[in-house]
Amino acid sequence: MKSKLLPLLAMTAALNAGAYQNPVIPGLHPDPSIVAVGDDFYLVNSSFCYFPGVPIYHSKDLVNWTQTGHVLDRPEQLPLDGAGVWGGIYAPTIRYDNGRFYMITTNVSSRGNFIVHTTDPSKGWSDPVWLEQGGIDPSLYFEDGKCYMVSNPDVGIWLCEIDPLTGKTLSPSKRIWDGTGGRHPEAPHIYKKDGYYYLLIAEGGTELGHGVTIARSRNIDGPYTPNPANPILSHFNKEAQYNPIQGTGHADFVQAPDGSWWLVCLGFRQQSGPHCLLGRETYLAPVRWDENAWPVVNGNGTISLDMDVPTLPLHPKATPAVRDDFDNTALGHEWVWLRNPHSENYVLKDGRLTIKATDVTLDNSKESPSMVLRRMEHINFSATTRVRLTDDGQGAEGGMTMWASEPSHYDLFVTRKSDGEQAIELRYRLDALTHIEKTIPLKKSIKDVELRITGNPQHFTFSYSIDGGKTFNDLALMNTRYLSTETAGGFTGTLIGLYTTDPSAKAKAVFEYFDYKPL
Repeated sequence: MKSKLLPLLAMTAALNAGAYQNPVIPGLHPDPSIVAVGDDFYLVNSSFCYFPGVPIYHSKDLVNWTQTGHVLDRPEQLPLDGAGVWGGIYAPTIRYDNGRFYMITTNVSSRGNFIVHTTDPSKGWSDPVWLEQGGIDPSLYFEDGKCYMVSNPDVGIWLCEIDPLTGKTLSPSKRIWDGTGGRHPEAPHIYKKDGYYYLLIAEGGTELGHGVTIARSRNIDGPYTPNPANPILSHFNKEAQYNPIQGTGHADFVQAPDGSWWLVCLGFRQQSGPHCLLGRETYLAPVRWDENAWPVVNGNGTISLDMDVPTLPLHPKATPAVRDDFDNTALGHEWVWLRNPHSENYVLKDGRLTIKATDVTLDNSKESPSMVLRRMEHINFSATTRVRLTDDGQGAEGGMTMWASEPSHYDLFVTRKSDGEQAIELRYRLDALTHIEKTIPLKKSIKDVELRITGNPQHFTFSYSIDGGKTFNDLALMNTRYLSTETAGGFTGTLIGLYTTDPSAKAKAVFEYFDYKPL
């Protein structure tokens, strides 16, 4: 692509100083963890079955975030063999100590908890150092040359001292808190303020009952006393009953250079009734944390889409380009693969992305199909591409997919039929149900086809153009809720994919561009 960013800076942030909009990072960006280094902020998210893993973002103001890459960008860091939407990388934590960044996380499809580190996030991260203490959602706390790890084995929060460079355990693991009684006590983080160690966790599961609780102690290994006003963040209450943000939880604190405290957390937006397709996103809220007092999130423990609160001095970022022209030597950071990809099947050349087919279909739950995806970030959006299917035999196909998981996706594609002619088809796969909804035969003179998917709260509209994008013809409306977390399962949200597959593994799908824009 000629540029991932338009030359004109977005002016809305400057015009609205003292306010911002949530989510600050939309689409599939759950389990945020944040660290301040000087006046720079760094944030990481879970990535589950997708490669590369653990997207990393940078900001100067906590509101405007730019993805700078991925922490786990090599197969030896991130084995994802057979990982499904419930697998892969869970809940990373990013911390900084004595000139070095650390990222600790869990690969539930491999060996469990591990740490990688670097002195410069822009220059790559180390190979994994595997850890002994189990559980998920591990976190690190540094003090006086010591490094402590917390995670949640055995349905509780456990603490041990470790060497973060070797992974060696330096003290026995000790159970320090069980939470307030909510299910799935997880996402522990330790902070020190005013002589107290504060232990922040999530409870209630990452659904509607999610929330954030906190306890404190004069000693890092407890005993910890819970805040009488727990939970300090939750939308599982009457006040947030009609809030468009639900499931808030899994939080991390950060103190800005001006002394102010902030919280990042996950939440999800609903559409078409109580259905979530965007996945869990990253939200920001101010925190009042007086001396010796408990922290108070946004005044009342809830957050909103429109946050009318004082901010740090804002640094507006460039507006993302609508079009990816595929004219760089590598795909942008927004693109990911399902499990570990076969990189030789993706070629960027002459302003086109060529995806070489294998016989792995989109329904295969073990292998990595020839498919590259980007997150759905808006409820109302349009995604368009131009594709040409070449070297194809009967049953080959190439096009776009609205992807939730192997058993749940809508596919709009060009295919070679049994009569030797090409056609446009729209298919749905919903668990045990697979059906071709529409078939449009193509004349032999038609080589390039534009495919478009348009989203609104209730429906995806699938359409095509055979006149170079001048006129689009609608094929069908498909209900969004069948790809939602509540219907399809999983918790990774919906992505938009470009793909090809062929029983003979000979076909190629050549994509000239990809447009994505909010509506």
